[in-house]
Amino acid sequence: MGFQSSSLVFLSVLSMMALLCVAPVQGNGALAHKKVERGFPKDCSNIPRDSPSGVHVIQPAGSPPRVVWCDMDTEGKGWTIVQRNSYNTEITWKESWTTYKYGFGNVQQDYWLGNEYLSLLTRQNTYKVRFVVEDKSNNTRYTEYDIFSVEDEPSGYPLRLGRYSGDGEDYLTTYHSGLGGIHDNMKFSTTDKDQDQTSGNCASSYGG
Repeated sequence: MGFQSSSLVFLSVLSMMALLCVAPVQGNGALAHKKVERGFPKDCSNIPRDSPSGVHVIQPAGSPPRVVWCDMDTEGKGWTIVQRNSYNTEITWKESWTTYKYGFGNVQQDYWLGNEYLSLLTRQNTYKVRFVVEDKSNNTRYTEYDIFSVEDEPSGYPLRLGRYSGDGEDYLTTYHSGLGGIHDNMKFSTTDKDQDQTSGNCASSYGG
């Protein structure tokens, strides 16, 4: 993600593998865990709870069907993986605004869901987000925010986050001068559409 400068600075510099997952906040939406009777589920929380983790098709409201990876093993189950970035990825993340809008990569490896679909996904319910970071020694930490949304393209796909929890550092809602300042409430930036608040284009160095 590249809100203000790039939260991938945090993910790529401090980790060997990172997963970005979203799931509805429990208690919001009476149908959140009921079996979908027809069509595709709106997110991974709507697939049967005993389903294995893996590739599934979802269809957020207003979106065409999308192939995603659903994590059915992590606490709470039903996490929709919207980004995976491993230390040895072939993806540079220095993609255009349009490429970030519609997504890229391979859902079984490293990928980005797409800002447009992320916006539509988080518009249909109240979601939380979890960043899972694993290093070379298989040490895993996570950072979670109890509210997560991405607004629409005319607004610049700004990021909105709630309260932090977890055993990892909060690099998104607190200010860090060496890691892009603060990312909460900032617009998305790419190499061809600079919307960050720094003097240069951070996406040219770190990706969107």
